[in-house]
Amino acid sequence: MTAPTVSAPSTPMAVPSVSAATAAAGTTTSPAPTRTAGSSGAVGTSRTRLEGRAKVTGAARYAGEVPFAELAYGWLATSTVARGRIRSIGAEPVLAMPGVLAVLHHENAPRLKPGVGMMGPDATLQILQDDRVPHVGWPVALVVAETPEQARAAAEALVVTYDEEPHDVGFSSGHPGLHTPDGGPRARTDTEKGDIEAELAASAVVVDEEYTTPEEYHTAMEPHAAVARWEDGRLEVIDSNQGSHAVAQDLAKLFFLDATSVRVRSEHVGGAFGSKGLMRPHLIVAAMAATMLDRPVRVVLTRRQLFSMVGFRPATAQRIRLGAEPGGRLRALDHDATSFSSTINEYVEQSAQPSRVVYAADALRTRTRVVRLDVPTPSFMRAPGWAPGSFAIESAMDELAEKTGLDPITLRLRNEPEVGPASGLPFSSRNLIPCFEEGARRFGWTDRDPRPGTRRDGRWLLGTGMAAAAHSAGTAPSSASITAEADGTFTVRIAAADIGTGARTALTQIAADALETPLKTVRVKIADSDFGPAFLAGGSMGTASWAWAVTEAAAALREKLALVDQIPGEGTTARADTTELVMAMRGQERYAFGAQFAEVAVDVASGEVRVRRMLGTFAVGRVVNPLTARSQLIGGMIMGLSMALHEEGIRDTASGGLVNGDLAGYHVASNADVPVIEAGWVDDPDTYNPTGIKGLGEIGIVGVAAAIANAVWHATGIRHRSLPIRLDRVLTAGTAIENSIGGGAVTY
Repeated sequence: MTAPTVSAPSTPMAVPSVSAATAAAGTTTSPAPTRTAGSSGAVGTSRTRLEGRAKVTGAARYAGEVPFAELAYGWLATSTVARGRIRSIGAEPVLAMPGVLAVLHHENAPRLKPGVGMMGPDATLQILQDDRVPHVGWPVALVVAETPEQARAAAEALVVTYDEEPHDVGFSSGHPGLHTPDGGPRARTDTEKGDIEAELAASAVVVDEEYTTPEEYHTAMEPHAAVARWEDGRLEVIDSNQGSHAVAQDLAKLFFLDATSVRVRSEHVGGAFGSKGLMRPHLIVAAMAATMLDRPVRVVLTRRQLFSMVGFRPATAQRIRLGAEPGGRLRALDHDATSFSSTINEYVEQSAQPSRVVYAADALRTRTRVVRLDVPTPSFMRAPGWAPGSFAIESAMDELAEKTGLDPITLRLRNEPEVGPASGLPFSSRNLIPCFEEGARRFGWTDRDPRPGTRRDGRWLLGTGMAAAAHSAGTAPSSASITAEADGTFTVRIAAADIGTGARTALTQIAADALETPLKTVRVKIADSDFGPAFLAGGSMGTASWAWAVTEAAAALREKLALVDQIPGEGTTARADTTELVMAMRGQERYAFGAQFAEVAVDVASGEVRVRRMLGTFAVGRVVNPLTARSQLIGGMIMGLSMALHEEGIRDTASGGLVNGDLAGYHVASNADVPVIEAGWVDDPDTYNPTGIKGLGEIGIVGVAAAIANAVWHATGIRHRSLPIRLDRVLTAGTAIENSIGGGAVTY
């Protein structure tokens, strides 16, 4: 293989300074009495989280912790069959148990409006509306009692009988039920450019392989929780979600209410990864019970219930066909992605997305198909589509590099597109090459022996791998208001969500710069639906969308303040809505990019794969807070490591349920699994959004699994095309490893 020539980029990778962050701590507390003109210089500096002290001391209250007088507790009972109908519910004996206030089920629960859903009609919201059971873990009743212990005991005592029907939970790329998605926002049009079959036939080198990924689950630290109550004619809710305004809108529609009659707040969220992006059953039944009992009701999902009620990443099977000239230039790229959804709502995992964006090819085709099974409905999970899709295409590109004798980076450089490969539109910015260059320099890639199985450390075989990363970085309409207070401080109100990303702190920095005022004079209030429309924390679009609204509101406020001599006691407020501005910004491909590098050690005697170091270099637009940005990127890379080596939901075909639906059986990476990880970024100016910000919450996970799998091949000479790379899969390949690197070289 020929190693690429790499040089240092013109702008060095930014390495966040911990000392700078420490020095900044304490400067974001109580407001100052007067406003000072002049830029604060807040954006681009490391700042500790404004709510950090409250969180670590327990002062910050989550949805399951906010106290209310006369609070009642709900506990969900769920289906034990995968398909069928409810024959009977033994509510009477349960109602006689201590503390039990009510048992809600399909025969007595309030009626809900059908056809409601944030992404289109969503049947998963129709809880307790009929006797149909679509999967194991479907809510069949809610028991409400005076204490959570009484509610749980009663729910576990509830006897539900079913008329069970045959079910199908088995997924494969050859399933007879595979079909082209019905439509909707997650079912994008397939891509076809050029003659794939002709270009493949004319190619000197061809890769044709299938790559599979399993079911994967969010497992956020904070379980989903909600409290609902009626107050002064309004349904007041405290919920754990990623978008309070959107949830409030759907909740109002679902219960036949005027939009102004519902208020949803979600000030602190303990992780989400997509699972809290849509309205979930716990909130719906809490609102039902509060309405029936006319008192506050709290519902918190159990850890096991999270594995069946709040979405997950579905399994995928992806066939990649690459055809190339001897020098590595792609003539054909064909990506056929299949996944599954439930029988009641069609969710499509768009795993072919990376192949529409990252590489140029004379002929390009992507196809997405889905099969409906008797399982819970999958949903968004960090980098939906991009994460499993990148494993497939980046593994295939590594196989093409092997076949052409090219270094993996050289191959990618030779297939760099000038415009969007599928759309033909220009990129708002595309700095993937600097990511390759700087990442290779820092990782020491040019010192790599391209031959597999040539490095060892005692019993460990060593290898390195890399992969490209890409993720959409769009902007959505949002609104915000800013009030100049009489005491010289400023209050920003926006229905943004901070799911652990540091969004509250970043928005404070953005507002301070836009107002040209010291950081300590700005107070940001978030996650209240009464603040008006704002995009949810998802799709790597949150901060970019909210920042634009905040800066527009700041500009409007400064114009107002220029016309007055004194701020009145109630303050002066300006509001902005970016809908028209955002809708006018079309005609560009807008993505974040990155390069992932990994070094692994493989013990072929035990099957253990140990990641020794990882490095990610990213092009993510303007970085607001280097401290929290680095945290997000590293967190994504850890999640990618977990995807590569650990995470796998295992479904029992006999019962239809998940075998390992808890944190004892569903393995995620722990401290012992995580090596030294470096994450940084290159200069990436982007004028698409006037703030210059691109989302970076999801790009960190993209490409990691492929980089690790490619490193395992480099260590052993064996390809792993199915995730996770478990011990038994490595052991099964043991003989092949021995043969591939020269017989006696491996000691068992």
